[in-house]
Amino acid sequence: MDNIYLLMIIAIAVLAVADIIVGVSNDAINFLNSAIGSKAISLRTIMIIASLGIFIGAVFSSGMMEVARKGIFVPGQFEFGEIMLIFMAVMITDILLLDFFNTLGLPTSTTVSIVFNLLGAAVVMSFIKINNSDTQTIADIASYINTEKAIEIISGILLSVVIAFTVGAIVQWVSRLLFTFNYEHKIKSFGIFFGGVALTAITYFIFLKGLKGTPYYSDLKALVEGNEIYIIIGSFLFWTLFSFIFEKLAKKTVLFVVIGVGTFGLALAFSGNDLVNFIGVPMAAYHSYEAWIAGGMDVTMSMSVLEKKVPAEPLLLFISGAIMVLTLWFSKKAKSVAETEISLSRQGETHEKFEPNALSRAVVKGTSSLSTYLSFIVPKSLQNSINKSFDKPTVVMTKDQSIDAPAFDMIRASVNLMVAGVLIAIATSMKLPLSTTYVTFMVAMGTSLADRAWGRESAVYRVAGVLNVIGGWFGTAIGAFLAAGTVVFLINWNPKVMVPILLLITAFLLYRNYKSHQTKSNKVIEEDSLKETGSRSVQGVILESAKNISNVVKRGNKIYTNAVSGLAKQDLDLLKKNKKQVDKLSKEVDSLRDNIFYFIKNLDETSLRASSFYINILGYLQDMTQSLEYISKVSHKHINNNHKKLKFSQIKELKEIDDALEELLNDTKSAFDSHSFEQIGAIVDKKKELFDMVKAKIAKQVERTRNEESSPKNTTLYFGLLLETKDFLTATMNLLEEYHNSHDSSVPPATINTEDN
Repeated sequence: MDNIYLLMIIAIAVLAVADIIVGVSNDAINFLNSAIGSKAISLRTIMIIASLGIFIGAVFSSGMMEVARKGIFVPGQFEFGEIMLIFMAVMITDILLLDFFNTLGLPTSTTVSIVFNLLGAAVVMSFIKINNSDTQTIADIASYINTEKAIEIISGILLSVVIAFTVGAIVQWVSRLLFTFNYEHKIKSFGIFFGGVALTAITYFIFLKGLKGTPYYSDLKALVEGNEIYIIIGSFLFWTLFSFIFEKLAKKTVLFVVIGVGTFGLALAFSGNDLVNFIGVPMAAYHSYEAWIAGGMDVTMSMSVLEKKVPAEPLLLFISGAIMVLTLWFSKKAKSVAETEISLSRQGETHEKFEPNALSRAVVKGTSSLSTYLSFIVPKSLQNSINKSFDKPTVVMTKDQSIDAPAFDMIRASVNLMVAGVLIAIATSMKLPLSTTYVTFMVAMGTSLADRAWGRESAVYRVAGVLNVIGGWFGTAIGAFLAAGTVVFLINWNPKVMVPILLLITAFLLYRNYKSHQTKSNKVIEEDSLKETGSRSVQGVILESAKNISNVVKRGNKIYTNAVSGLAKQDLDLLKKNKKQVDKLSKEVDSLRDNIFYFIKNLDETSLRASSFYINILGYLQDMTQSLEYISKVSHKHINNNHKKLKFSQIKELKEIDDALEELLNDTKSAFDSHSFEQIGAIVDKKKELFDMVKAKIAKQVERTRNEESSPKNTTLYFGLLLETKDFLTATMNLLEEYHNSHDSSVPPATINTEDN
């Protein structure tokens, strides 16, 4: 058995490195979101500041390491062999759970993950011991689990969600009321005091309160305790004076300094609070192994040694800090997690990442109703005065343009950093493993709500996103508890067999998730994807839309051909892929329609005719995709339900239509690719010929239905395909006629002014 424990120690050490990487990918990016979202400081500068904060914060972690050793379970109740199984199970499940959330791009809590992993593994191991005992019952579970401390930790984590959201909302509301969205003028008068308050709060709670978690606090205890009020007043005077001098010399707002120092402080608090989640268990396992070696290698020895306070090794903390910094710089998954929070807190309209659900709609409607009732209580004059502070500058941007613009201003970024840093530092000083993810995320959501970023146009999507993230947090807790319990049960069954198997499974899943995310991240925009137009004139819109029409025609041609081919061959896989392709095309057309508002807003007053043309074109494209959707859907449904295949004559007729349609669409694509819009007239002239062909097929099917024995399902399918083909042709011809009528064929395409494109 000696070798299996040595293997476990080595495996846990390797898993610890991987756990830091996946954990930082999810958690560390949270303290960068405010600085990144405001774009007040360059990304490189932000990363350097954060890296310094992480390194220094790693030293602050030593006071938190006791949580992994004795915060959840009573170590004296477990033998060495049982403790090692618990730690092994915790590390395996923790890394897989965090990596799963990283791959989805959702922020979760490393603190909740490690706490519930420890709890789940300890509870199951306790049940195993009770089951093997002749004297104990389930009621004795309380002697194994540190219930009081566990409840304190869990309640603290849950309470932090409410507190962070509430405090963030209140502080941001007051800040916005004072500075408004046009804060450039008022920041000159009150900015130095705001900077003084913000920097004082960060200084006191991060640097002084945070020191209580370190072994160096005893040297400074006499200077700090009892002198808090003097330190606060001195810090405020210093930072207010600093803010005044900075603004005079640099000719910039002190908010730049607040965001920089706040990012540093939040990185410091994150590292001091969360490093225990990554290396607390490995260090406890190593200390257990050392005690086992010193105790004569007795597997049944009690692990009460873990109840003693053991100082963290500075070298391990330094190595861990280095790994965290490297992960921060190079992790692609961290960027995916960042996008979620920034998109949910963005001030303007953007491409919403989440779809609304029944609960988000109910929350938004309920809040709107409550707001309406409150409006009757608050005097109108006070409402108008408050609303003036929340009036936003009118800047019309497309959803794509809004992604490149700052997500929010420096006032909100400063509040995010200040409030989150203070709350995390308080928890760290009290040695409570409060979730930094929960705090930073909920503070950001609270400030977004207070800033009225969740308007009528976006609230239902943003609330759905927040609910999805919170639901994922509960999923983390439940999943961690059940997974760790299951893994410790499997390892306990046969450690020599199960440990290598579970480690191989872990390595495989991590590699698969890595490749999956890499493929997703490296995915380039497809050549045939539809793109929004940015032109401001009719001719410009005609030229820019030509590419989209060419792509729709090309993809529509393929979709129709695949539907006919799939029916002929009864190829369910082809029809299934075809459904996905037409769904993708439909979403891209819908996205273009969603951008109509911004397109019209950006038009020149002399080119308003372009809006009518563009709206009509998008309407015809939508009609075309709807017909293709129906054709693809009913074809897949027919084969999927195992109905009788179409008759040879029906397939032959569909193929004739497909051939004629393919010729028409290829000519159309060629005309739009080369901008030879004068050729459209010749294509439109074939309209009657194609419609007559479809009508003839419909008449033949009517005759077959009356005179021949036929399947009702086949008849319904065939009529549906022909009628939708007719609708598809109608939409296509209407689009071509719109182009033919709008384009000035007397002007060669090469001479069209495209400077505004």
